[in-house]
Formats: sequence, C-alpha cells, structure tokens
Amino acid sequence: ALYRTKTHFVVIVVPISGNADLPDWVYLRSVAEMSKAQDPFYIVKEEIQESIDKLQSSFHQWERIRPDNEQRVRLTKELFTNCESIEWQVDELDKAISVAARDPSLYGIDKVELENRRRWTSSARTQVGNLKKAVVAGKENGNSASAMHRELMRLPDRSNMYTVEDNDEFISSESDRQMLLLRHQDEELDELSASVERIGGVGLTIHEELLAQEKIIDDLGNEMDSTTNRLDFVQKKVAMVMKKASATGQCMMISFL
Repeated sequence: ALYRTKTHFVVIVVPISGNADLPDWVYLRSVAEMSKAQDPFYIVKEEIQESIDKLQSSFHQWERIRPDNEQRVRLTKELFTNCESIEWQVDELDKAISVAARDPSLYGIDKVELENRRRWTSSARTQVGNLKKAVVAGKENGNSASAMHRELMRLPDRSNMYTVEDNDEFISSESDRQMLLLRHQDEELDELSASVERIGGVGLTIHEELLAQEKIIDDLGNEMDSTTNRLDFVQKKVAMVMKKASATGQCMMISFL
C-alpha cells in the first residue's frame, strides 16, 4: 500500500498478522538501510511540519481580520479543517512508531530515536491543539463582541435590514435574470437547430453524390459486359474461319493478325 503525502508516495505495508490492534501500516524497509532523506518517517514528518507552518501563517492572518468580516468566517472553517487533517496524520505517524517500538532492531532504530520521534509527534499535536483552542475562543469572543457592538450602536441585525422595497428589487432583478437566461437558451437552441439543418444538407448532398457514382459504375459495368460479348463473338468468328481455311490460309491469317 502507499501513504501519499503532498510531494511523495511513501511505501507502506499492511500487517499480515490480522491483529486488529495493529495500526494500518508499518515501514517496509529498515531505517538502518536508508538515510533520513529516504526514511518514510522523516518524509511524512517534513510534510506535516510544512502543513503546521502554513496553518500558523493562516492563523496569524486570521487574527488580523475583524470578527464580523466574511473572510474571517471562511478562514475559520479552513483552519478547523486543516487542524483535523494534521491531527489525523500525526495519529497515523504515532501508530507507525508504536509498531516500530515492538521490535526496534527490525527497523534499525534505537530507543533514543523512538523517544525523539514520540517527542516530535507530541509537540506537533500540542501545537495544533493550542491553535485550535485559540480559534474556538476567538470565534466565541468575536460573536459576543459583534453582538455587543450592534447593541451599543443600536444597529439592526443584518437579518432584519431587508425591507419590502429591497424584496421587490430582488424579485425584479431575479425575474430579469431568469428572462435573460431563457433568451440565451432560445438562442442556443436556434444555433443548434441551424447546425442540425446544415449537417442534414451535407448528408443529403453526400447521398446524391453516392447515387450518381453508383449510376456511373453501373453504366461502366454494362459497357464492359457489352464489350466482352462483342469480343467473344469476334473470337468465335475467327475460330470458325480458321477451321474452314486451309493450312496456307491459316498461316496467312495468323501473320495478318
């Protein structure tokens, strides 16, 4: 099986023991046989670290946006999604470390290396968890601040800002849009109909051309049959004359032909 990262395909294998407690994948080759650049752990670790760096960059951007801004709402959803994705990747990496810990010599690693790997996954999980908590807290505080600001300024909520006039304008614009859409559809249907007619005309022309060629071939066949019949008649006449002629006459006829 393969564990796909953003830039690599990491070779992995499903345990053959059938034990449900084992994780979904373990390393295929011993780490002792490969450098860090080739070790699947470090390949996945590098990808996860890049994701964490991008996540932190997005979080700093999120902090600078006002709570009532639509871009902040969109960015909040992206941050939650990316946090869950990174947490899943770290969990999978932890499962692989647990498998390697059962028989470190098989994978060419020692206890120090295992501890370093556990420490890194724990740190990564903590970073993502803290960032996630900060987003949740900021989201709740932002909603409260936005509501308080509207109350202090005595501004109506956006859901109550629509008047009958606005609704009429919306209905009118929507009706115009539907009419424009129908007009475009009619034009497209007219173009399609014209294309079908052109194709039909081309097909009719080809049909007539094929009929004309068929007639020419039939005429040529009839002419060949007529020529063949005349040639057979001449051959029979020549054979008859040669039978009746003397030997000297036959020689003269052969010489003449």
